[in-house]
Amino acid sequence: MDNNKQLSPALKTVVGVQFLFVAFGATVLVPLLVGLDPSTALFTAGIGTLIFHLVTKGIVPIFLGSSFAFIAPIVKATELYGLGGTLSGLVAVGLVYFMMSALVKWQGLNLIKRLFPPVVIGPVIMLIGLSLAGTGVNMASEDWLLAIIALITAIVVSMFAKGLLKLIPIFAGIIVGYIAAMLFGKIDFSGVAAAPWLGWPQFVKPEFSWGAIFFMIPVAIAPVIEHVGDVYAVSQVAGKDFVKKPGLHRTMLGDGIACCISGFIGGPPVTTYSEVTGAMVLTKVTDPVVIRIAAITGIVFSMVGKISALLKSIPGSVLGGIMLLLFGMIAATGVNNMVQNRTDMSNTRNLIIVSLILTTGIGGAVLQIGSISMTGIGLSALVGIVLNLILPKTKETEPLDEATDKE
Repeated sequence: MDNNKQLSPALKTVVGVQFLFVAFGATVLVPLLVGLDPSTALFTAGIGTLIFHLVTKGIVPIFLGSSFAFIAPIVKATELYGLGGTLSGLVAVGLVYFMMSALVKWQGLNLIKRLFPPVVIGPVIMLIGLSLAGTGVNMASEDWLLAIIALITAIVVSMFAKGLLKLIPIFAGIIVGYIAAMLFGKIDFSGVAAAPWLGWPQFVKPEFSWGAIFFMIPVAIAPVIEHVGDVYAVSQVAGKDFVKKPGLHRTMLGDGIACCISGFIGGPPVTTYSEVTGAMVLTKVTDPVVIRIAAITGIVFSMVGKISALLKSIPGSVLGGIMLLLFGMIAATGVNNMVQNRTDMSNTRNLIIVSLILTTGIGGAVLQIGSISMTGIGLSALVGIVLNLILPKTKETEPLDEATDKE
């Protein structure tokens, strides 16, 4: 039974708004953590999604929202290069998608799999979560009671909730934590009262910075690989092969253009959202029109000044409680990536690659070339790519799945 054909325009609108709320918590959490305007993130998520649908001929039911992969890099880059410089680096992230799009069009997925195997991607994803663990603890320590309330709510919803509620543990944790803060009298509503009902998001213009560009570009590797997985997942849910039609090169191009535009106006990079894919599994609705309704709703919400002010009034401790779970889960996803792909950690070659990725990232190693420096996740990803290309492979260092195939 095709639910897409049974939905009236009114029901499609309702489902579209519902899809937006599934992605809402994660979309606005990123800017709140890195000092960007949450309304701008909603605006760029909406605009980016519409652009993506235009590039992919309107047939791929994907929603683009703020990418968690860039939280730590944005925080560090802002310290080093300022917000304007950081935004120029975020614009350059889109160029990575353009390059990958061209490579996929030219060589298919084989080249990407060779450059970015699980032994590189797994530890990079781990670093994305681990690099901000300290920040989460510091924010939670502002008020541990509120942090624990938000954290427990997110855990309970994630483990025991059913239906669409199970897909929004972050959103649920923030709402319950916020209500608790209100009851304890720890919310300042003066900013909400002073905010206008209608107004444009806070657009910020990038300032060109080579340092920020080289800092950010390697970080894009992880979300690019995530993009590939999400397109395969959406294809399975919708029962169509979007990898062939409109093609993975088009979906990457659409995501890249959306990232560029987001950086140009002061928003975080956007990426495909697995939460919305999960919502499609539950509702059996995969109509791209519904996703576009969610995008338009996000744009409308971004122009309501009260919403932005309300989001900014969320206590740091509530966000910290959510971060304790969120970034730990991201790190665990990196481990799971290697486990699912049967990366053999008894192999010396694999052990060297993973070890050096983690130590250069966590240890704060810096590569300085003239006035340009590279550090953090970007440098670690580059180290992993280079090591994977130059370290020789032997029978002992082949992935388990390859060895199994030969038996």
